[in-house]
Amino acid sequence: MWFTRFILIAAFSLTASLPQAAGLKLFEVPADDNGPALRVIEWSPCVSPPEEINLGPFRLPAVRNCPISGDKLPLIVISHGFGGTFLSHHDTAESLADSGFIVVALNHPDDTASNETKARNLSALVSRPTDIKRLIDFMLGSSSSAAQIDPQRIGFYGFSRGGYTGLVLAGANPDFQELRSVCQHPTGAACDRISQAALPKAPLTHDPRIRAFVIADPLSNVFHTTDSLKAVIAPVQLWSSQRGGDGVSPENLATVARNLPVKPELHVVPNSGHFAFLTICPPELAKSVPEFCIDNAGFDRTVFHKEFNAQVLAFFREKLSGADQP
Repeated sequence: MWFTRFILIAAFSLTASLPQAAGLKLFEVPADDNGPALRVIEWSPCVSPPEEINLGPFRLPAVRNCPISGDKLPLIVISHGFGGTFLSHHDTAESLADSGFIVVALNHPDDTASNETKARNLSALVSRPTDIKRLIDFMLGSSSSAAQIDPQRIGFYGFSRGGYTGLVLAGANPDFQELRSVCQHPTGAACDRISQAALPKAPLTHDPRIRAFVIADPLSNVFHTTDSLKAVIAPVQLWSSQRGGDGVSPENLATVARNLPVKPELHVVPNSGHFAFLTICPPELAKSVPEFCIDNAGFDRTVFHKEFNAQVLAFFREKLSGADQP
């Protein structure tokens, strides 16, 4: 299967009209009655040779504000994990943009890395799906890219809490009674139940405009029954680390895979921990936060991400196919 997909992707890459680099643009979705302003980064197809753009510790191969190459393009929205940022999965975004997708990633205001005051606020479990809906509304309405997006070809990629976000958007209804606090445990599993007073109580946002979901190591203990997942009918590519961590359990994810009404495309990544899905760390980041950057002995994150990005691309190509497929 992997070899076949590799050949298909290679064939697409030989098409003369395909972009040569990812265009890069930063902007804000304005605050409204449903939430604060959202900081967003957009990657898009670009025909110019890439430059090196510095954003914090990251060096991105892209072209600032490059005119978008193509029309009726699919849109992919990326949701980071707890305490992450819109750059947490930039290599995946670049891979998709280089191949003809418009990709947007946002900083979720309630639990992005820069928000220390709300770091443990469980309201993010409600606000996150709403953030994504607001971003899609903006991309299809007021954004400068709106005219070049095909609204029938929207996909989503989420990691950890971002994976939880994707399942909710797809129609899942979590049981917050199962939320537990993270404690000392060899696998990073969660232990004590969170108090009733702290549980989110606001209604959740679902978004049927999203036609395909890539979900990586999601917060999943809140989806432990078939009833909680019965409304998820969109195609799902589900990724699991073998060892879990940070409150994410491979066993809980396996339960989600069994209970989804439409069988997902399931991948279990051998010898991987939870943070293997984060982008490859630059040296200064690896030094300052090694727990997010250093993998198990014998696991090569760079090699894994090449395969991961290729399989994500193949999945979105298939599930978001259309007459004007890039």
